[in-house]
Amino acid sequence: MKDDAERERAHAIFDPIAEQYLARDGVDIGAVFGSEGLRIRGKVFAFVGFAGGLVAKIPATRADELEADGTGTRMEMRGRPAREWIVVPTSKPEAWAPLIAEAFAYLDEITP
Repeated sequence: MKDDAERERAHAIFDPIAEQYLARDGVDIGAVFGSEGLRIRGKVFAFVGFAGGLVAKIPATRADELEADGTGTRMEMRGRPAREWIVVPTSKPEAWAPLIAEAFAYLDEITP
């Protein structure tokens, strides 16, 4: 199946990056939207989406920039774009590590 192959590609990119974060205090992996995601103090900041892209939580203004420059698209929930969630496809693997770093920094700052 197409989605299975895409998820495999996504995990090949995501998993080595995730390992680096799991060594940090307060970071673990937990269930999110039918997948498993990186969490800081219980709040998810990045995961592999059902269709295989990287999904990351970042400030809405930064998500606007990434959408405008073609790096990613807003994640949709129930047909509506999510303000602070961006999806980056496996065709842009160079964007994944920096975006996960941004998402980590953002959630680390706003999560008590």
